[in-house]
Amino acid sequence: MVEEESSEIDRFDRKILDILSTNGRITVTELAARVGLSKTPCQVRMKRLEQRGFILGYRAVLDPVRLDGGHVAFVEVKLSDTTAASLVAFNDAVRDIAEVEQCHMIAGGFDYLLKVRSRDIGDYRRILAEKISALPRVAQTSTYVSMQSVKDPAT
Repeated sequence: MVEEESSEIDRFDRKILDILSTNGRITVTELAARVGLSKTPCQVRMKRLEQRGFILGYRAVLDPVRLDGGHVAFVEVKLSDTTAASLVAFNDAVRDIAEVEQCHMIAGGFDYLLKVRSRDIGDYRRILAEKISALPRVAQTSTYVSMQSVKDPAT
């Protein structure tokens, strides 16, 4: 008899996810000890969480300031039209701009919100003029410069 896989995760799974979200390089032995399981069941749970899509991957968190990305601007983008073809064209093109760290489609007074990293305000102005404003169907942009990151999951 095959047991049906539950769509719920239990407290051990949540603890594993919580720990891995802040320390993806922790050893399985250390993770198991912190969660209160032995190594093998912990490994099985991690594999299951990966397979079910709760864990999307593991990565290094880089320091954007040391990599000339200390200037952060949020950009509201309003498109000239929002037909399906226009949205697809914008979505495809914005993915190719390395300085756009995040892009979110928004329900409200504008269509997209971009998080843009650049070296400084001059570099940002160039990115805005040459890349963002040249995206398909961009009708209007408004920029908000971040003065300080108060809460950022990457730090």
